[in-house]
Amino acid sequence: MRVGIIGAGAVGAACALALVMRGAAREVVLVDRTRERARAVATDIRYGAPLSQRVDIRDGDFNDLTGAALVMVTAGVNEKTGGAIDRSDAAGRLRLLDINRDIYESLVPRIVEAASDAIILVVTDPPDPLADIARSLAHHDRVLSTGTYLDSLRFRVHLAARLGVSPASVDAMVLGEHGTSQVFVWSAARVGGCPVFDALEQRDLPIDNFRRSIERDVRYANIAIIEGNDASQYGIGMVSARIAEIVLRDEQAAIPIGCYNPAYGVTLSLPAVVGRQGVVRILEPAISADERRALQRSADTLRSALAYVRGAIAKRQDTGPQMPGMLVRKSDEGQSAAGC
Repeated sequence: MRVGIIGAGAVGAACALALVMRGAAREVVLVDRTRERARAVATDIRYGAPLSQRVDIRDGDFNDLTGAALVMVTAGVNEKTGGAIDRSDAAGRLRLLDINRDIYESLVPRIVEAASDAIILVVTDPPDPLADIARSLAHHDRVLSTGTYLDSLRFRVHLAARLGVSPASVDAMVLGEHGTSQVFVWSAARVGGCPVFDALEQRDLPIDNFRRSIERDVRYANIAIIEGNDASQYGIGMVSARIAEIVLRDEQAAIPIGCYNPAYGVTLSLPAVVGRQGVVRILEPAISADERRALQRSADTLRSALAYVRGAIAKRQDTGPQMPGMLVRKSDEGQSAAGC
């Protein structure tokens, strides 16, 4: 099956590499505003592709997306360029929403025109409200965001490191926004089937300090990576490839992923069963009352960001271009290199 990737920057290239290494698709088409960049990335990966299962990777344009089962959208201004790497800024990735919305308005209709049956996977930050915008532009519900899948893996990795076990032995989820309002589901976190808090008590470790430290490391993992490498790309590339694999193989796998939830009125992450048609059903996890309230606050944050941007759009249509207050507009430098 064919998978398209829009944007051949840092994240798009990482998605392409992960798709090829996993053998998740039969064909990968890279589309970028600079065709030469897409061709260079595809050529570079193609030279190593014989080491994996057969996957044809090439550059193309929107017409080459015809027949794609899934299209990843990674194009957009990244966190560093967009000024979203301040740990004290409550807006976090949402600061990128306004400018990346402009980019999505130009891309999504062209994706739908070329690949009307494809699932659209939003990878660009902030993925959840951009998925809502893409859903409106696409006029269909087959729109997913990478959501908190990567956050959940980061949660597992940090828990495992502190507890001295393999991440494969840890079951833990982050829900809500892929951003600063994300919700850590401590009440359901398990290591080897044992509740994490019980495991901490058995080792006489202070729960509050442990919890604060883990949440800080996970919530700002992207910033720590960007400070050392300018972009957070490899983890999200691997996650995006895994989502594509789940869709293409119709695995019916339950993962924390972003999709529109009528109960909350926005796209946010809950555990959901994913297959060939996208999200088959959303699962309601057993979480604590505090976590339930935090999830509602996360949804409120996402709704407010969407309302702000839509209000700014309406104002610009009435009065001409305006400089938004909360979401600062930056230059187009960094487009096609959105990070996570």
